[in-house]
Amino acid sequence: MLIEELLKKYADAAEKASAAVPASSVLDKIAAEILEMVRCYASDAQVFFKRGDLVNAFAAAAYGFGWLDAGCWLGFTKAEVSGVPTLEKEFPKELIDKLEEKTYRYQRMLTSALSVVSAAPDSETESFAAAKEIFSVTASGLSFGGTLLPDDMVNALCVFSYWYGWLDCGVRAGLFTISGERHLFTI
Repeated sequence: MLIEELLKKYADAAEKASAAVPASSVLDKIAAEILEMVRCYASDAQVFFKRGDLVNAFAAAAYGFGWLDAGCWLGFTKAEVSGVPTLEKEFPKELIDKLEEKTYRYQRMLTSALSVVSAAPDSETESFAAAKEIFSVTASGLSFGGTLLPDDMVNALCVFSYWYGWLDCGVRAGLFTISGERHLFTI
């Protein structure tokens, strides 16, 4: 997929996404927050793209897709779920330094984010199981993204951004407590 196709697919999915829970419920408030984040990242991706900032456009779209897919998996939202997007085309050579910096920064940030969260719900609940699953798939994504380095910076950034979106959505949904570095999350 080319970046233009990815951004279009994400913008369309974000626009069509909706709450999957009863209106005016506590769950609806969480769904609304998730949808707000999904749409903000779709908007950010478009703004970055129009400015010619392909690196940030791509990272914003991948992060937002993570939020969207996690919200659907958790049952708060309905949307076309995508899975981790990938690009088939390298970025222009003049963006490689920026791409490398952002990719390694997201790898460090996701590593830190995983180190400061723990499941919040009681261990006998389905919410606890959901938190553990999000933590597990995010840790696996972090590990997989590391295997792409240094040869495939584009898709490593995508993997780190996408799974970071999952973890951030889980935090916003109340599945995790944060023991430090709260700035790593959009709370």
